[in-house]
Amino acid sequence: MIRILRLALPALAALCAAAAAHSQEYPFRNPALPIEERVGDLVSRLTLEEKVAQMQYFTPAIERLGIPAYNWWNECLHGVGRSGDRVTVFPQAIGLAATFDPAGIERMGRIIAAEARAVYNEANRSGRGGMQYKGLTFWTPNINIFRDPRWGRGQETYGEDPYLTGLLGKALVHGLQGRDSLRLDVSACAKHYAVHSGPESSRHVFDAEVSDYDLWDTYLPAFRELVVEGRVSAVMGAYNRFRGQPCCASDLLLDEILRGYWDFRGYVTSDCGAIDDFFRNHRTHPDAATAAADAVIHTVDLDCGSVFSHLTEAVQRGLIDEREIDEGLARLLTIRFRLGMFDPAECDPYATLPYSLLESPAHKAHALKLAHESMVLLRNDGILPLGHDLRRIVVMGPNADNPEVQLGNYNGFPSRIVTPLEGIRAKTGAEVVYLKGADYAAAADAPEAVQQAVEGADLVIFVGGISPRLEGEEGDAGKDAPEGFFGGDRTTIRLPEAQTAVMKQIREAGIPLVFVCMSGSAVAFPWEAAHADAILQAWYGGQDAGVAVADILWGDCNPSGRLPVTFYADDSQLPDFNDYSMRGRTYRYFDGVPLYPFGYGLSYTTFAYDTPVCRTPQPRTGEEVTLTVRVRNTGDRTGEEVVQLYVSHPDAPSPKPIRALKGVRRVTLQPGEAQSVEFTLSARDLALVQPDGATVCSPGVVRCYTGGSQPSDAGQEARQSCEIRLRGKAVTLAR
Repeated sequence: MIRILRLALPALAALCAAAAAHSQEYPFRNPALPIEERVGDLVSRLTLEEKVAQMQYFTPAIERLGIPAYNWWNECLHGVGRSGDRVTVFPQAIGLAATFDPAGIERMGRIIAAEARAVYNEANRSGRGGMQYKGLTFWTPNINIFRDPRWGRGQETYGEDPYLTGLLGKALVHGLQGRDSLRLDVSACAKHYAVHSGPESSRHVFDAEVSDYDLWDTYLPAFRELVVEGRVSAVMGAYNRFRGQPCCASDLLLDEILRGYWDFRGYVTSDCGAIDDFFRNHRTHPDAATAAADAVIHTVDLDCGSVFSHLTEAVQRGLIDEREIDEGLARLLTIRFRLGMFDPAECDPYATLPYSLLESPAHKAHALKLAHESMVLLRNDGILPLGHDLRRIVVMGPNADNPEVQLGNYNGFPSRIVTPLEGIRAKTGAEVVYLKGADYAAAADAPEAVQQAVEGADLVIFVGGISPRLEGEEGDAGKDAPEGFFGGDRTTIRLPEAQTAVMKQIREAGIPLVFVCMSGSAVAFPWEAAHADAILQAWYGGQDAGVAVADILWGDCNPSGRLPVTFYADDSQLPDFNDYSMRGRTYRYFDGVPLYPFGYGLSYTTFAYDTPVCRTPQPRTGEEVTLTVRVRNTGDRTGEEVVQLYVSHPDAPSPKPIRALKGVRRVTLQPGEAQSVEFTLSARDLALVQPDGATVCSPGVVRCYTGGSQPSDAGQEARQSCEIRLRGKAVTLAR
């Protein structure tokens, strides 16, 4: 793996020194020179036409300088995506969010980076270098806030919470890029900047309007975390407008915040076709040359499209100075130099990564581990874990034996996918009968066939939900979709009635029912929540989703996933999809009763919490505060607990969240074992965003609650909370 190879980097110094001594006549080829000097040398040797060509996502070769063609567009949302190679495929991003496991996601990032380097090496060796999806610049992760469960692309995100999104997104960036300040393992990208989360059907034309409070409290924190703390090397601008300007030409988002407040030095890419939208859809610019010039002036460096081909015209018309093109190109080339693309082969610490690294046993084992951690047990009346005395099991549902659904979107392809039906058959010695019963939104078998199949069964496992073909990105999902889906989004969050009808028939027959839901978003299934014997939310769980489902159902794995989104009870609880205000949205601002709350998840054991204790004497505004809580496994099984820390500000004026997640720890406890868990709260964790967008840590009371989920009632909140009284003057934090 790349982390291991890094140990050998100092030993490369001598080889690189020797290579420098014999480098070609061009200084940019000399690995001993600073990258800034090498970039400057290369830019100085290019014509305007060559510079412009290098700022489009497919960059042609410059043969006179020995520069090969390169394609910037690559994907690795949950494994190396779309490359055509057989790679390790992890759970979809929303399932990864349910792990609440930043360490596990960082390790996944290291695995993806290693496989990406192996794919890149093989492509170059076989003459396919420069092809799309074979490169080292990845447009991952998607850290938009999943504000509304109807958004089809929400499955690509880390859920509805800004803190969790930033925590997990930063972990993936560290895994992908490594932690070296100079060299990159691969390049990651935070997208889609900013205030972007559907609807898909209007993403090319809508103008997002949010208050300064919502902008800084909800939509920007994860981007700030990845840029300022995670040192992500790229940011992708969104399609939509924000306060009248396209996001890829926004004074506020790009100039003032990203390049100004956050001092971002990496490259900015447009989303694909987003600059075309300037003049085709938003109608904010008269033509392609004006759009291209304005994007570069706003420090967009790369066009995923063809509009930047008009930059030469823009220079000729006086719309932009060539020096501004040079600055953008220098940022792009800096990334390629940091990736080692212009270094001699003997200086490349990754050159020996073999193609056989793909799908190694260790990589596949980690995919299964994250699948285990991602699945959330929502209901269990005692039927789980299943015993091995069952004689006849009927497996039904549209996702029981559909390998494609497990891969989500923006995915790669593994050599083998294990479906729930296959996992169940491998787990039990019982007779396993399969009948689809229902498709996603229509019956697949007559009621008589269902009745005949379940007759005499000890158990029915219904694996239903929805599909990435129904929810997803515009153009990729929603084609010929049934009622309830439109353009990749959903028009209702309810589980399609056709599936519920089959499960009702099973219950009427008196057969125990386990419902396994696969989806990339929150689904409302009130009947199942009241009548199924058990419910497991399995998301789109990757290549070994079927193994993980069976392991959890039979108790070989104790479930530990937690919901990264609120499961609302009904459509009536949702505000207008087009409204970007956070009022009434997500657990932070929703004051109704959900079907299942954010952070919720059951285990086969139980945990008890002592009252948390503040360990910082006389805490003051603007300073860190340390908190500890003792957690004990009070059951008879070993289990992993996801310890969550929420803060609230009872005396502060509105606007403010009801409560907000500010700490996560995964702990494994044996029966009867206890462990003290420590949290360090930064000044930003203890602060509140003000109506004008400023983040202020003020004197007063901060209530801290610790538990395996949000508090279920006032009594639990009181027992598991402590109050921190901050002293001193109000401190305004850096934006």
